[in-house]
Amino acid sequence: MPTILIVDDEPGIVESLQKIFEREELKVLTAPRGEDAMTVLQQQPIDVVLTDLRMGRLSGLDLLRTIRAEYPETEVLLMTAYATVENAVEAMREGAYDVITKPFRKVMVTRSVRRALEKGALVAENRRLKRALDVADKDQSLLGSAPEFRRAVEIVDQVAGSGATVLLIGESGTGKELFARRVHRRSNRAQLPFVAINCAALPEALIESELFGHEKGAFTGAANARDGSFKRADKGTLFLDEIGELPLAMQAKLLRALQNGEIQPVGGVAQNVDVRLVAATHKDLEVEARAGRFREDLYYRLNVLQVRLPPLRERHEDIPILAQAFLDAALKKLGKNGLTFSPEALDALGAYPFPGNVRELENAIERAVLLARGPAIAVSDLPDAIARSTHEPPKRGSFVFPFGTPLEEMERRTIKETLERTKGDKELAAKLLGISLRTIYRKLGENEPT
Repeated sequence: MPTILIVDDEPGIVESLQKIFEREELKVLTAPRGEDAMTVLQQQPIDVVLTDLRMGRLSGLDLLRTIRAEYPETEVLLMTAYATVENAVEAMREGAYDVITKPFRKVMVTRSVRRALEKGALVAENRRLKRALDVADKDQSLLGSAPEFRRAVEIVDQVAGSGATVLLIGESGTGKELFARRVHRRSNRAQLPFVAINCAALPEALIESELFGHEKGAFTGAANARDGSFKRADKGTLFLDEIGELPLAMQAKLLRALQNGEIQPVGGVAQNVDVRLVAATHKDLEVEARAGRFREDLYYRLNVLQVRLPPLRERHEDIPILAQAFLDAALKKLGKNGLTFSPEALDALGAYPFPGNVRELENAIERAVLLARGPAIAVSDLPDAIARSTHEPPKRGSFVFPFGTPLEEMERRTIKETLERTKGDKELAAKLLGISLRTIYRKLGENEPT
């Protein structure tokens, strides 16, 4: 229950205010003088102090200054029967939340106190998040307390020193490279190279050269010899992101390198390398292997230790702490300070499914910092898709399949239900379901656009 301290040397006003706020279900304490108020503040936490401006030896302004210095989480409102622009400005400059003129109306004073309580709660929550960030894992922003996420971190930490191959499974934007770097930093190779390659971003004609290197004149344009990723990562860690995108021919050469510790640069001779491999993909490689799109022997060679990274929609409780971390980083990057989140903005972030995962959240926060005009990020500062999430809350519910329903029918119905909730957006539905766009068209019996 929030606590308010009323400070005034007029017993009638104190009694009237006490009745008002007790009806508002607040815990009410009183003090006739500023000195008595300080004694109360020393004994227990107070959320709001409502004090008269003119009192005895310790005036309302003196009390305000002391509270601001010693109890910064307590909001202060001043009451006065002699309100002027000058003393109101001075009070606000000293940190008062509001100045209330006597005789006051009940609705006005209760509204002002309620707003002060809301501000105090928001400030306290921001401080809690900052404290959580201070004690949370600082290793490359692997922040979060969701059980499945913490389990992934624990598994990675447990096996980092073993030298075993690690296969990270997760959607784009879930932090696969951050996990890979954590494996490297916590291994006995931490002081040696870490090389990261996105297989999906490499032109097929250059993949072999990028992985294994080439000799001078090995092909048109090879004016100089060049070490490949395996050679650059020798004795260290090689991270192959989106390994499911490698062509089958290159998968065979990769398997040979992993099994024998030997690579052959294009146009060159075989070389020995010692590389710890961390691979990542958003695909189900077992399904890909059964379909003939991924070598089964390579899949089993990679799948020594598989770690699933949960999408952000499965760890919504982590959104506030991640948002605060990204806010702090954006403020530092952009040279700003003092910006917080409004409660409405935090609600909007919590209601959004984030198909782009943590990366999308980070970009949304940086955009909001650039656009924010007030002291707090508003819903209107967030991307439109996130802002709309407060006005169009996702449908919640479930559907039941009769016993014996064919798996194919269950899959088709799940896809159709997801498409209904994404308003026909097949790409978003594919991301939410963790399947390819091609699979959606195939399951629905539709032709994929060319």
